[in-house]
Amino acid sequence: MDEGTATTASDLPRGRVDAALRSRANWEQLVKFCVVGAIGYVVNLVVYVLLLKGAGFHYMPAAIGSFLVAVTNNYIWNRRWTFRGQRGHVVFQWLRFLVVSTLALGANLLVLYVLVEAGLSDAIVAQALAIMLVTPVNFVGNKLWSFRHRR
Repeated sequence: MDEGTATTASDLPRGRVDAALRSRANWEQLVKFCVVGAIGYVVNLVVYVLLLKGAGFHYMPAAIGSFLVAVTNNYIWNRRWTFRGQRGHVVFQWLRFLVVSTLALGANLLVLYVLVEAGLSDAIVAQALAIMLVTPVNFVGNKLWSFRHRR
């Protein structure tokens, strides 16, 4: 093997990333994921406000309740539309989606807590920021694990 064809271990991830970034299908999927995420974002915030202001919940239980509603909404739409061609067994896929989403919830609650304790007095604004900051974790986990291609 000459130097021009040699592949090192460090070249492999970069090549995969480059190929993924050049794939039109990946970009279309990302747009769909963002549309579903935007709808889920609105669902999350609406339910959060209803629980926080309407039902008088503390901000942390309100965040958990709104997460449960939004994650169910997002799973259904991501399964039916975003990752339609990558459907696995509904129960196993739901469990993987729930694991990824629960990890994202943990990150969300941590960010929410830090923002509120750091002095951001509006818990709704803090939740909105926390959701935006955690979204990339959710996409990568779901793309690579929950809805991964079966080979």
